[in-house]
Amino acid sequence: MAESIRSERVRANGLDFHVNVCGEGERLALCLHGFPELGYSWRHQLPLLAALGYRAWAPDLRGYGRTERPSGLEAYAIENLMEDVAGLIDASGARQTILIAHDWGAIIAWFFAAHRIRELDRLVILNGPAPGVRRPGLLEMVKGLRRFWYVLFFQIPRLPEGLLSLRGGRGLERAFRSAAANDWAGLDEKDLRVYLEAALAPGALTAMIDYYRAMVRGGGFRRMARRGFPPIEVPTLTIFGVEDPILIPSTLDGAETQVRDLTKRFVPDAGHWVQQEAPEVVNGILAAWLTGEPVPDPASQRVSSDGSPENGRAKVVPDRRKDG
Repeated sequence: MAESIRSERVRANGLDFHVNVCGEGERLALCLHGFPELGYSWRHQLPLLAALGYRAWAPDLRGYGRTERPSGLEAYAIENLMEDVAGLIDASGARQTILIAHDWGAIIAWFFAAHRIRELDRLVILNGPAPGVRRPGLLEMVKGLRRFWYVLFFQIPRLPEGLLSLRGGRGLERAFRSAAANDWAGLDEKDLRVYLEAALAPGALTAMIDYYRAMVRGGGFRRMARRGFPPIEVPTLTIFGVEDPILIPSTLDGAETQVRDLTKRFVPDAGHWVQQEAPEVVNGILAAWLTGEPVPDPASQRVSSDGSPENGRAKVVPDRRKDG
């Protein structure tokens, strides 16, 4: 029977964090969520990590959910976000740490690993671009503006919060559905309600959007560019839902030049929320990689003609067709 997920409070970097916890031991698996999610987004992975012998932590990041919500743009500077990760690792007392991160969490994790804020044993990135790899060409920049228009929109004071919160958070619901494969037909309404209720709490949307404001208006991108992006020495796994309309797979191009030991896996029929849209596939990849087994490659498999979708997700099975 899978171990249940429990809720704990952890004091780290001067803040009170709400953390979803599963498992025990001196090996920490620290899972960082993205926008506009919560530590809840790792609910399918925490029991797996516990079964593999990890103490799995999935905190609500600062400003999110039931974690403390400091005010002011400076509070959400990338340096503070990295120190939060360091503080959580220190508070755990763990002897080994793997960092698993998605979306905004992935941005934090890439920089954290590159600058070796704390020593890591492994790094896992899900649908997160590899920063510092190469400069995009003009055409790529134009295409990128079409995908990342919301980053510029988020720089406007108050208006984004107002629009996203209208009609009980319909804008947020659209964000979830539009970034998923097949409009995320299998999105559980109960799960959606968890995210919406957290985001609509007083001050939450401003805190969540301030991550973007601190990187652009607050100069976070410029400061990180000046610091550079040293090579990542720890073994790294990337898992990417290929139907992501925002962070397309080419955002990982060239990552091999910056990561010494890199394993890439692409998940067909999954979008931006890959660990929630295709949890069975992601867990299979993650378990194999962490235990040293051959890592499945979903991109080389096909959808079974007799495997009907389950909960809105296609069943992936090996392609057993003979050559010729």
